[in-house]
Amino acid sequence: MTGFVQVASFLGPAFTIASSGNVFKASTQLLLDNEFKKRTGKSSLNYFKEEVSKNNSKDQINKDFENMLITRVAEVHKKLIEQNSQTNFDKEFKLLVEKRLTSTRKKLKIKN
Repeated sequence: MTGFVQVASFLGPAFTIASSGNVFKASTQLLLDNEFKKRTGKSSLNYFKEEVSKNNSKDQINKDFENMLITRVAEVHKKLIEQNSQTNFDKEFKLLVEKRLTSTRKKLKIKN
């Protein structure tokens, strides 16, 4: 398996030489990839793939959090509207009762 990994690590630079004809560029690519693997323990492609997937995961978490906040704000807004409507209803009901009491007192000629 180790032999295969070594052969695979030469495929990128070999492709670079074949496509561009630039040996310096291929050598630089090989040296950078080897140094990157020594420092991170991963090939550059795998490392960047993992970083991109982490960022995508973070983006998904942020989107889920944003959706949760939007839902919560909508629920709270709805409850506040209901509470305000209830308060208005209570006020209107209280005014109606007071008017009825005043009207009944007048008819029965009762003083406060």
